[in-house]
Amino acid sequence: MTNLFTINAPTKSSHQTLTDAQLYGLCKQYGHHALEARRKFIGLLPEVYKRHLYAQKGFSSIEEFAAKLAGISEEQVRLALRLERKFKDKPDLKMALTSGAVSVKKLARVASIATSENQKHIAEMAKVLPKSALEVFVRDEKSVPGHVNPQRKLPDVNLAENEKSVPGDINLLAHLDVDLQKDLLEREKKGIDINQLLKDLLQKHDEELAKEKQKLAKEAHAKAIELKKHGKKPSRYIPAAIRRQLQSEHGKTCSIRTCQKPATTIHHTQRFALSQNHDPNFLAPLCREHHAIAHTIDEKYFEKRR
Repeated sequence: MTNLFTINAPTKSSHQTLTDAQLYGLCKQYGHHALEARRKFIGLLPEVYKRHLYAQKGFSSIEEFAAKLAGISEEQVRLALRLERKFKDKPDLKMALTSGAVSVKKLARVASIATSENQKHIAEMAKVLPKSALEVFVRDEKSVPGHVNPQRKLPDVNLAENEKSVPGDINLLAHLDVDLQKDLLEREKKGIDINQLLKDLLQKHDEELAKEKQKLAKEAHAKAIELKKHGKKPSRYIPAAIRRQLQSEHGKTCSIRTCQKPATTIHHTQRFALSQNHDPNFLAPLCREHHAIAHTIDEKYFEKRR
């Protein structure tokens, strides 16, 4: 990476000769280095405060020192000092702060779930996850009984404690087809237990889905074996039949039960590079944020195995 202080900036006149793509690239380059320098400056502030260096250099306060030298707000200064104290027994998070590897805003988001036991894992996640995914990660960690388990992988889509919450003010009957509503009400008038009827129908539906899933899984494994026998590489494209099965099972939302966001990607919970097949038992529709979290976890696991 180019050193911040050794970038060869074009002269004023040469700016006019740049293409749009070159100009945009230069803006991105300068912006990246500016953000990096800002994080590193903020990381120095706790030590500057301890040494009272700001006073030695003629500044009335650490806030004035940061504002005049780097345009850092009072809020960010105070946040950096608070986090440095909070991370006293969390060396990895403290290093992420003082080295400027992670922004104070990101570190503030993970501070509430950090412990001396999980702080290394939390620091790694804060470094690699984008802001939106990090917020989801923190929310998921808080929802887990016992609060934090640093070795926890993605929430199991089959665990009852992760049931998707259903708003209590929704009248499900009102969302049914009019003819279906009448049918159910007529059956109830006849003394038929419609609750049990619906439970039986749902159970039958689940059993059919499970049967279809196992059939598709066998076909996926058989196809993978056949391709390997002929020295061919399997396609990463997930067959339409498997996509339909996943949508029948999970709907259109993220398969993490605590999440209500639309699913954007079908994730291989067993790395495709290793499994070489599309077994639906190891596929999960995920939203953008949970997909980022899943790949971060996968990458760490893969690195350890390698």
